[in-house]
Amino acid sequence: MKIRKSVLIATTHEQTVSAIQECLGHRFDILIARGKDECFELFKLKRHEFVFLDINLLSENISHHENGNPYIDVLAPYLQIFPTIEIIIISPQELIRKAVNAVKAGASNYVTSPIDIEEVRLVTKKIQDDIITHEELDYLRDQFWDTDFLEIIKTNSPLMKEVLKKIRSVAPTKTTVLLLGETGTGKGVMAKLIHAHSNRKENQFIGVHCGAIPDTLIESELFGHEKGAFTGAVKRKLGKFEIAKEGTMFLDEINTITSSTQIKLLQVLQDRTFQPVGGEVYIETDARFIAASNCDLKEMAESGEFRKDLFYRLNVFPIELPPLRKRKEDIPELVSQFIRQLNLFHAKQICDIHALVLEALDAYDWPGNIRELENLIERAHILESSSTLTPESFPMEFFQNQPPITQIALNASKTLAEVRRAGVENIERQYLKEILSINKGRIAASARDADISTRQLHKLLTKYGIQKSEFK
Repeated sequence: MKIRKSVLIATTHEQTVSAIQECLGHRFDILIARGKDECFELFKLKRHEFVFLDINLLSENISHHENGNPYIDVLAPYLQIFPTIEIIIISPQELIRKAVNAVKAGASNYVTSPIDIEEVRLVTKKIQDDIITHEELDYLRDQFWDTDFLEIIKTNSPLMKEVLKKIRSVAPTKTTVLLLGETGTGKGVMAKLIHAHSNRKENQFIGVHCGAIPDTLIESELFGHEKGAFTGAVKRKLGKFEIAKEGTMFLDEINTITSSTQIKLLQVLQDRTFQPVGGEVYIETDARFIAASNCDLKEMAESGEFRKDLFYRLNVFPIELPPLRKRKEDIPELVSQFIRQLNLFHAKQICDIHALVLEALDAYDWPGNIRELENLIERAHILESSSTLTPESFPMEFFQNQPPITQIALNASKTLAEVRRAGVENIERQYLKEILSINKGRIAASARDADISTRQLHKLLTKYGIQKSEFK
C-alpha cells in the first residue's frame, strides 16, 4: 500500500483551509491545526510535504530579535527538526512585510489571503521545481568527481568545500596552481585530485619532494643531465620535466629550492623550455605545473628569500588548505576512512571508535594535521584487540585535557522533563559503553562493576541498542 504524503495547514480561517484542500487535497492528506502549539505538535509527528502557517498564528507572543527579524526564533524549532522543510506563509496583503521577513528567516515562500487557488498551485509547483533543480545540480556536481576519489572529497567543513569548489573549477584548465598549507594538510593528495580531473589524466603525474633532494642534485633531478656534466654523471639522465611530457608536474616544498634552480624554473614557466645540466640544446615541455609550499611564499618573496618574479608566476591560482584544527567536523569521517584502509591490510575488522576517543580527537590541536591523525589511528589499530578503538590503544597524555563528561546538546523546544530524561539516557549510554570497553564485552564483569544484575544490564543494552560483541 502506497503511503500518501501530507500537508499541514495552521490557520483559524475555514475559507483558507477549504481553498488549500481544494487545490491540494486530491494529492495529499491534509492535517489541520487551529493554533500555534497544536501546529508544532502535529509538525513533530512526521515530515510534511508543505506546511502552511498563518502569519497571525506565527506572530503570537512574538518578541524582539537582536538582528531585527523576530521570525528567526519563531521558525528555528521547525527548521531544527526538519532543516529542509518547505514552509509557506499565509498572509493578508496588509501584513506582506511580515511574510517577507518570515521568508528571510527560513520560510520557503508565501501566499496571500483570501486564498487564490492558482497562486497556491504556482507557489507549490515552483518549490517542487526548485528542489528537483537543486538535486539535479548536486547529481551533476557529484558526477564530476572520479569514483576513486569519492572518499577524499567527503567533507562537512565549509572551508574544505570552498577548496573543492576551486579545484573543480581549475582542474580542467592548464593554469598553474599553488597549494598552500601547513605540513600534513594533504597538499599532495589535492595535487593528485587536480590531475585526476584534468584533461591530462591519461598522462604522467610526476611528483618531486624538493625538500628531500640535496641542493647539488635538485637541478639534475628536475631537468636531467648530459653524460660527463659532473663527477659521477656516467650517462645521460632524463629529468622529471622531460618524463612528465604533457602530464602534470608537482613540486612539493618548492620554497626549499636554490636560487639557481629558481632561475631555471622561471624559464620553464615563461618559455616552456629548459636545458639539461651540461647540455646545450633546449627541450620543450608542455607539462601542467602544480607547486606546494608549507611556508608563506609571499613573505619569502618580500624578504628576498624567494624570487618575486617566480612567485608571481606560481601564484596564478592559489589554493590554501585549512589545518585540521579548523576543520574538526571532518575528523569522524577521516577516522572511518583510515580504519577501512587499515582493515584491508591487517587481519582485523575494527568497525567503531569509542566516544571518549572521539572527544579527545576533537579537543586536540593537531599540529601535525591529517598526517598526525593517520599515524595515531594506525598505531591504535595495531594495538587494539577488540572491534572498537578504545582509549587504552591511545597514548594516555592524549586524554589529559578532556572534560570528564560530554556536554549534552540542548533543545529549547523540549520541556525540562524531556531534556532531563535525554541527559540521563545519554550518560547511561556512555557509561555502559565505557564499562563494556573496559571489560572487553564481558557481561558478568560489567554488571559487577556497575553494581547491577546481569539481567538489568541486558535490559539496558537492549534499550540502547548496544551489542556486547562490539567491545570484544
